Amino acid sequence: MARNKGWQPDEIDSLSGQTHVITGATSGIGFEATRLLLSKGASVIMLNRNEEKTASTLSKLRTEFGDATPVSAVTMDLSDLDSVRKAASEVLSVVDRIDALICNAAIAQTPKRSLTDAGFEMQMGTNHFGHFLLAGLLFERLSSSSGRVVVVSSMGYNLGMRTINFDDLSWEKKYNPNTAYSQSKLAQMMFAYELQDRIASSNHDVKVYVCHPGASRTSLIKTNGNLVTRAIWSAMTLFPIVQSARKGTYPSLMCATASNLEQRALYGPTGRLNWVGPVGRNKLEPHAHDKATMTRLWTISEDMTGFTWAFD
Repeated sequence: MARNKGWQPDEIDSLSGQTHVITGATSGIGFEATRLLLSKGASVIMLNRNEEKTASTLSKLRTEFGDATPVSAVTMDLSDLDSVRKAASEVLSVVDRIDALICNAAIAQTPKRSLTDAGFEMQMGTNHFGHFLLAGLLFERLSSSSGRVVVVSSMGYNLGMRTINFDDLSWEKKYNPNTAYSQSKLAQMMFAYELQDRIASSNHDVKVYVCHPGASRTSLIKTNGNLVTRAIWSAMTLFPIVQSARKGTYPSLMCATASNLEQRALYGPTGRLNWVGPVGRNKLEPHAHDKATMTRLWTISEDMTGFTWAFD
């Protein structure tokens, strides 16, 4: 029997004529996903925070694929709701279709508690609230294109409280970087599954998928974690329990392009601890789609971002 290799990028057909929007594409998984999408003929719009890194990334991509390659960038800081609104407006002004929005950008294990300008805990504000607003602002264009929303979460959703800390969303009490990160990733998943439910009872044609990259060699922890966390991660990357950033893109690219995927699911590596290995369907724990919690989080997210989704 042939060894299961899981989903592979060579399964992607030509993406010519499609437009994919991805957050956080200057390095790591976002950068490698952009490369693979361009290699399949897609037009890609990168939404990045750092303009200097964006310029360098565009230069690298044009060197690899040619000056005429259909890649562009819009500056956006997910932790700043005004920046998200401005970026979404710019995207809508330059494209008439969006085939996939890949919610990839994230911050993780921020050692000291900090807040966004809107008063959100930084990880929740960046990872969840920023993407919640962005997807909402682009939703009509996604729907008219029969597009997809791909939420890149983390197996960290299983850590911590396994529910949303509604009594202290900004962690004024007992802040822990890992628990706060877990909350933000669980919130992203709940947003996605609640969005699935709301689309199902509407006339909109958008599919929503949730995935995680496993353990991949990216700068996420090196950029955000404390000294001990960074040291542990650096040691782990020396062993085969951590995979390349390129392989870390496979789950999100599968969700952005493959057919016949179940929506109420979690996709990612299926090997040891779901950190590495063939990409497929993982076990989805029920607390990630607890209906009462999802509905409450959605209502609070609309209130805190000042944006009400329209499903007419």
